[in-house]
Amino acid sequence: MAQSLTEIAQSLKDANKKVQLIYAFNGTGKTRLSREFKELIAPKNPENEEEETKIKMMYYNAFTEDLFYWDNDLDNDVDRKLKIQPNTYTNWVLIEQGQEPNITTHFQRYTSDKLTPYFNEEYTVKDQNNRDVTIPAYSEVRFSFERGNDEPSEFVKISKGEESCFVWSVFYSLLAQTINVLNVAEEADRETDQFNDLQYVFIDDPVSSLDDTHLIELAVNIAELIKSNQSDLKFIITTHNPLFYNVLFNEFNNADSSSGYKVKHCAKRRFEKLADGTFLLSDQSSDSPFSYHLFLLSELDKAILPSGNIQKYHFNFLRNILEKMSTFLGYNKWRDLLPEESREAYYNRIINLSSHGKFSGEETSIIHDNDKRVLEYLVNQIKTNYRFKSNNNPIVEEEQDATV
Repeated sequence: MAQSLTEIAQSLKDANKKVQLIYAFNGTGKTRLSREFKELIAPKNPENEEEETKIKMMYYNAFTEDLFYWDNDLDNDVDRKLKIQPNTYTNWVLIEQGQEPNITTHFQRYTSDKLTPYFNEEYTVKDQNNRDVTIPAYSEVRFSFERGNDEPSEFVKISKGEESCFVWSVFYSLLAQTINVLNVAEEADRETDQFNDLQYVFIDDPVSSLDDTHLIELAVNIAELIKSNQSDLKFIITTHNPLFYNVLFNEFNNADSSSGYKVKHCAKRRFEKLADGTFLLSDQSSDSPFSYHLFLLSELDKAILPSGNIQKYHFNFLRNILEKMSTFLGYNKWRDLLPEESREAYYNRIINLSSHGKFSGEETSIIHDNDKRVLEYLVNQIKTNYRFKSNNNPIVEEEQDATV
């Protein structure tokens, strides 16, 4: 049933599940959903300052990275550092809990064991008016590659992907410490009371820049941490990455009898934005993981219907399917899966149209009628030549006649 974003957020709250795992394309509105959910759980109430100070929700999304920004030292181009906006979370995890070594360990696990972050100690500088300005400890981070000797290494500006890994490592360390605190059953025995009112953790696409190996490791680490939670804390995880989704799916489907977590505690769903601006949150069967290529094929089937709406990004779906099929079937190039007659022409058209608008929601221009006919022809050829069975449920993969 189609719903507004507010109604989707309310349904997530009403589900009362320990874990809700949600797949959605980029551009669907995952970040906006996390904000909508936050307003539902912890709305701003300027008339009640005491209520405002209670932490009811932690979330990791695009806004989390906004707490970190670069000072590129434009004057001297030497002292490049990542600055941290003052906030309760980082102060607690860095200053009070001393999680700097754990953050470094997590960060190097996903990047390089030579790339080392250095947090600043408190120091004083002069401002433009020659007045002393105190820079608080743990408000800046510099990065260098260690050479394994005593030679000093210059500070570097890390890539955007490495920066995302670092921000995630800070959040992960905070989350791990928070779960440890809340696992103490008696509130009076906890080392801090600031998380006593925490109800939800919302995680949206932690690190999408990781290679497959590290992405799997990240998913396993998150699942193990969440399954170690013994409190009433609930988790919502959204992602556009099918591999990340499937690993989490399998991890949450493997119940550990030694912990309090059970398979029934996790709901698996798919989140879609419809053409009229409403949204759909549908359940996924818990007996099989996400068959991404069949899901894309089902999206193409819907697009080429007389009532469908073919967009440029559908050619990206087609290319994605062909790439996965070529790898699985042992072809060097996915173009070899195209009909031999006019193969090069089909290939060039897919390349041209799939190079723009990779995700639904990012590309809205309607393509020419001839391109629509090409898409319909190629989809039907692939289904016929490689014997895809008709599948009315794109989430559950049926047994295939062929190897695809």
